[in-house]
Amino acid sequence: MIDNTSRDVWFITGSQHLYGPEALRQVAANAQEVAQTLDRSSKPVTRVVFKPVLTGPEEVTALCRAANADLNCVGLIAWMHTFSPAKMWIAGLTELRKPLAHLHTQFHRDIPWADIDMDYMNLHQSAHGGREFGFICTRLRKPRKVVVGHWQDPEAHDRLDAWARAACAQADQKQLKIARFGDNMRQVAVTEGDKVEAQRVFGYEVHGYGMGDLVEHQNEITDAQVDALCVEYDAAYDVAQAMTLGGERREELRDAARIELALRSFLEAGDFHAFTDTFENLHGLKQLPGIATQRLMADGYGFGGEGDWKTAALLRAMKVMAQGLEGGTSFMEDYTYHLHPQGLQVLGAHMLEICPSIAAGMPRCEIHPLGIGGKADPVRLVFDAPAGDAVNGSVIDLGDRFRLVVNQVESVVTPEALPKLPVARAMWNPLPDLKTAAAAWIYAGGAHHTGYSQALGVEHLEDFAEMVDMECCVIDADTQLRRFKNELR
Repeated sequence: MIDNTSRDVWFITGSQHLYGPEALRQVAANAQEVAQTLDRSSKPVTRVVFKPVLTGPEEVTALCRAANADLNCVGLIAWMHTFSPAKMWIAGLTELRKPLAHLHTQFHRDIPWADIDMDYMNLHQSAHGGREFGFICTRLRKPRKVVVGHWQDPEAHDRLDAWARAACAQADQKQLKIARFGDNMRQVAVTEGDKVEAQRVFGYEVHGYGMGDLVEHQNEITDAQVDALCVEYDAAYDVAQAMTLGGERREELRDAARIELALRSFLEAGDFHAFTDTFENLHGLKQLPGIATQRLMADGYGFGGEGDWKTAALLRAMKVMAQGLEGGTSFMEDYTYHLHPQGLQVLGAHMLEICPSIAAGMPRCEIHPLGIGGKADPVRLVFDAPAGDAVNGSVIDLGDRFRLVVNQVESVVTPEALPKLPVARAMWNPLPDLKTAAAAWIYAGGAHHTGYSQALGVEHLEDFAEMVDMECCVIDADTQLRRFKNELR
């Protein structure tokens, strides 16, 4: 469903005619080698496409217009091999609508101490050529990522990879359609927002539907399809005895399978890659979609509970960024605290909808009462998330702008069993500590719903926010509340 390797990043190189044709031929050869090396590497995740060296304003502008028009191009990596006069970049950068990364590097890693002369100096001028380019980007208020280091340095590759993944997510958001079944949970504020402004800023569309539209698809599902999916459940999960073939609650597993098949049918027919629902609007469904939503998230769909379309869009972006990386990514909610003096922690969960991509082992397929919604007991996958570094992200609508709030966390194994809590869950230590992190999150207005990922880091989310011109507030090991409040101001 997600394939970032089919996306293109263009590698562009700045120079000028001052140095003569022989020097320009060397610049082109060097730039082509850099681009080919990046393209052959697994990082960045995209293809890297070499473009001819740019030496004048007409070439720059034409290339930027071509990048805008190329739907497969998700961004540009710019390198100033020599001194590239910045005025030649003004028109092109002003028109450029694709993400930009500035690779501040030079072809040779080391200074050739015994042989260096003025010809070498003229050819290898990234040290001040990059500053000229940096000035014009700053003067034009051009958002971009600056990566400094030798082009063969694995750290530079990692940073370009984070940027390229964010660029893929930004491109995906521009084509994203979100299906919203019912409205948001009544009287809840943070799941509301301006869908028109969101489409202007991010590009995605939010479409509302009644449950009857989904039920029409449910009515078309055959018993054979349902039985086949139940067999898939049997093979993939540790299914509770009562729902195994011949068990007294097998029919309720079949109801859950029918809902999953209907959801897939609806989303695929409308080319939707994210969706929301709410337990307050389930007309025509026997149970709240639990395992259905969990499995759709595992396949790359974005999701937000209680009609939270902003989190559904963010989760889809995080799924795109995380494609191919180790670790899972899920819809999440800060559910309850462990406020023991020896260690303050968060237990994250939701009623049902946590993605099995973050499961530490084989999920158990169970059925239990929900207590809200007034429907039959829903089927869900129950598991614990593994220990490891993770991030939580939340997009909020502040009326005049959107804000992304990010918290670095350390996921841990739950210290004791939770035999009476039959939901998927994760437990973590927020950085720098729960008291500081929770206060900072609340000061920033972060929502209770988040996108949680053990595959991504803060850099991915910061890069994504930069590309869509959204402010980003990071809560990490260095956060101090006084400074954080000043940052918010």
